[in-house]
Amino acid sequence: MFVTRIWFWLSLAVALPLNLAVAQQEIPPPGGKGPVVAVISGQKGADFYQPPAQQIASLGYDVVLLDGNAMEGSHGQALHDAILQAQNAPHGQPGKVAVVGFSLGGGMALFYATQWPDLVNGIVVWYPLTAPISDPAAFVAKIKVPVLMFVGAQDNYKNCCLIGKANALAAAAAQANAPLTVITYNSAGHDFVFEGQDYDPVAAPDSWARAKAALAKYFAP
Repeated sequence: MFVTRIWFWLSLAVALPLNLAVAQQEIPPPGGKGPVVAVISGQKGADFYQPPAQQIASLGYDVVLLDGNAMEGSHGQALHDAILQAQNAPHGQPGKVAVVGFSLGGGMALFYATQWPDLVNGIVVWYPLTAPISDPAAFVAKIKVPVLMFVGAQDNYKNCCLIGKANALAAAAAQANAPLTVITYNSAGHDFVFEGQDYDPVAAPDSWARAKAALAKYFAP
């Protein structure tokens, strides 16, 4: 269900219509302005995803952190409007944005942002929601934006992001020459980039290094 109770980061200048507005928290780069990266949280909410959002900002990007829960049920409209709003972030540079998503937020990036080449120059997703995808070939045929996708072969979290579906998407993308790259970590499960019991010492640093290179490529002149 689309969450109608919202909060705003007060220094953002642009407001959206109440029924589609999505809270945004800007995390500026260390100095000046930077290209905008929209980070979409998983079900655990925006606060849980502060550490990776801050890590991305430390690379020189103006990060706008979005709560993926607040976008459910809007069929992509809330994300579309949130990206338009993010383009006006005080510390952001004009132009297209990159989108980074985790779990539920990764699924939203896959389902919708992949079809907006006028707004988005590239996407990075960690263990994205893929369970609703019934026809991988038809799904990848709609991808118009480069996507880098990280998955754990041991991921069984709520059966949302299983390796079988990821493999099917990778195979379909290879067959269609679609701009989707899937990186699989055999020992990793869900949330493998977070410190704690789910952390994977191989998958976490490797995926971050690949994500850093992908973001740099997306924003290359």
